Amino acid sequence: MKFLRLLLLFIVTPIFAQQGGMWIPSLLKGMNESEMKNLGMKMKAEDIYNVNKSSLKDAIVHFDGGCTSEIISEKGLLLTNHHCGYDAIQSHSTVESDYLQDGFWAKDLSQELANPGMVASLIVSINDVTDKVLEGTVELTSEVEKQKKIQENINAIQKSFPKEEWQENKIKTFYEGNQFILFVTETFKDIRLVGTPPSSIGKFGSDTDNWIWPRHTGDFSLFRIYASKDNKPAEYSKDNVPYTPKHFLPISLDGVSEDDFTLVFGFPGRTQEYLPSFAVEQIVNTLNPAKIEIRDAALKVQDGFMRKDKAIKIQYASKYARIANYWKKWIGEKQGLEKSNAIQIKQNFEKEFQNKVISQGRTAPYDNLLKGFKNNYDEIAEYALARDYFQEVVLRNTELLSFGFKLYQLEQSLSKGEQAFNDRKENLIKDLEESYKNFNAEVDEKVFEQLIALYGDKSPFAPEALKKESYSKLTSEVYKKSKLTSYNSLKDLLKGDVKTVIKNLNKDSGYALVKILSDNYFTNISPRYEELNLQIAALQRDYMKAQLELFPESRYFPDANSTLRITYGKVKGYNPNDAVYYEPVTHLEGIMEKYIPNDYEFDVPSKLIELYKAKDYGQYADNGKMPVCFIGTNHTTGGNSGSPAIDANGNLIGLNFDRVWEGTMSDIHYDPEICRNIMVDIRYVLFIVDKYANAQNLIEEMKLVHPKKGNKKSKKRK
Repeated sequence: MKFLRLLLLFIVTPIFAQQGGMWIPSLLKGMNESEMKNLGMKMKAEDIYNVNKSSLKDAIVHFDGGCTSEIISEKGLLLTNHHCGYDAIQSHSTVESDYLQDGFWAKDLSQELANPGMVASLIVSINDVTDKVLEGTVELTSEVEKQKKIQENINAIQKSFPKEEWQENKIKTFYEGNQFILFVTETFKDIRLVGTPPSSIGKFGSDTDNWIWPRHTGDFSLFRIYASKDNKPAEYSKDNVPYTPKHFLPISLDGVSEDDFTLVFGFPGRTQEYLPSFAVEQIVNTLNPAKIEIRDAALKVQDGFMRKDKAIKIQYASKYARIANYWKKWIGEKQGLEKSNAIQIKQNFEKEFQNKVISQGRTAPYDNLLKGFKNNYDEIAEYALARDYFQEVVLRNTELLSFGFKLYQLEQSLSKGEQAFNDRKENLIKDLEESYKNFNAEVDEKVFEQLIALYGDKSPFAPEALKKESYSKLTSEVYKKSKLTSYNSLKDLLKGDVKTVIKNLNKDSGYALVKILSDNYFTNISPRYEELNLQIAALQRDYMKAQLELFPESRYFPDANSTLRITYGKVKGYNPNDAVYYEPVTHLEGIMEKYIPNDYEFDVPSKLIELYKAKDYGQYADNGKMPVCFIGTNHTTGGNSGSPAIDANGNLIGLNFDRVWEGTMSDIHYDPEICRNIMVDIRYVLFIVDKYANAQNLIEEMKLVHPKKGNKKSKKRK
């Protein structure tokens, strides 16, 4: 296909070294490899991705569907972020044994803790299947029919593509639907918690420091992959054994210096680098402000309760962190897009694009693209905002409403028959038991009162019945009368035959409200939003294809879509504001400068203070100082949490966990001047494991090296 020939051209044409971009690891030969070597890499492309023998990709793990982790020993030891393991750490914590507060360290395999439902996936191979996926679609003019045919082809290819019986085939879309790649994967289902520092280390700075540099957070945790005795994926069993990987990452003790090469390898979640200006303007001026306001209200309520009650703090720790993470990200993203003048930059490109269309005689396929974008984004604006209100208020941030929505889906399943209804009901009862363990009706009631008012007053297409209500009266009525406020009363609500359950559900005040909101959404909002969004997706596909054709000298990486990518760059400081320069490395001294005894975010464990005062850093110090974090120019996003930072020789030097606030807009607009990713220095991880936790059993199974000193292997411990 013409597109693929163009893509190959982009891959093999050598140009100057650049930083930024999320590249497919199987397509590094040529331009990417040259760029990486110009930046200082000493490896070959085959050392990063190879199907026939072990390579770096065999140590990179998709952790529980949302983060990245890496294998760091021949016994399947996994390193990821503390915040990626947070749910698991929380689930094992009680008031009596609070692993969030105190940390946890398994001294041998028998002490490692199982995590039902947690998974870890490895990539076996990456295969371009574009021609097969698009087969039979060229002659289709209806976008609905085209997408239906594409999905039929995807299903057939995934079913027939060669793989082992324990493996899976997954096809992902690239370049807005212009390319399709199949990933053969294998997923392990027995993942055990091995070690975690206390939150005062793993979450030091908490929400105040989130997205901020300078940073001093030891954001790491350790897990282990277990497999069957033949080293294959298996459900949890006491007979399972530690997984033996094809490759694990050696760990460098030599540290980093400014301008050192860095490679971040992982599963970035989602970027939107090629949006038109109309979309970015909508995000900056309408969608992000609404979502920020909703989450700000929810966070203030939760924070007030968490500071007063330790049990609530444990219950809500993970939920609060989840809500706060994107709340703060959206704030930084909005500010960054405004500061970097992203909308104007997009508009300038669109003028250049239109001139190219005319000068190259491509008006027939591409002349109306920008006009189509404007018309569709103008029309979708209210529907997109209403959709965000529904998702943020009903599905994400008010738990009673989110429980009610699952019951709403249960009632809808009756259309498939009573058996389908009963099966779903039993599964729902089991699933909700865990959710209700971390539910507090008093907290949720106060959140509900704030958010339902925002929904009724500000969401387009909000039901008239809601607008006529007194929000405080509605809140009181729902939380006093609804059986959705506790797990036991919910189970009572679901007792009986189908007719009884449906009757009781619709009499419940909480469920009745959810049904009004959901019926309104699926009748008045979702259909038109989906129709317009499908048209925008088709325009975006053509716009991406047009850019590839009209600007062959430019670089185009595919947007992130939770598939395996590499991003390369350098350790680098930056200037966030006039007369301000940030150094690229922080040290333990910075933790002590921020230390506030007994503070929710900035407390420091007494043992860490003792180690600092004694300067007892072992072999992990750098000129007498203990490095904590560093920053680089790697282009990362959500999903890269837990990704390894790898040096020029393929050794682990750090653990990616965040971005600087000024550069969070990199999901939409990457600016190499201010976009920086934040990484924990691996020496700080080792120092905490060794000196703080006395978990020398874990240090002993790692391979510690000195690549800057001739790859001389380190002594295990000093």
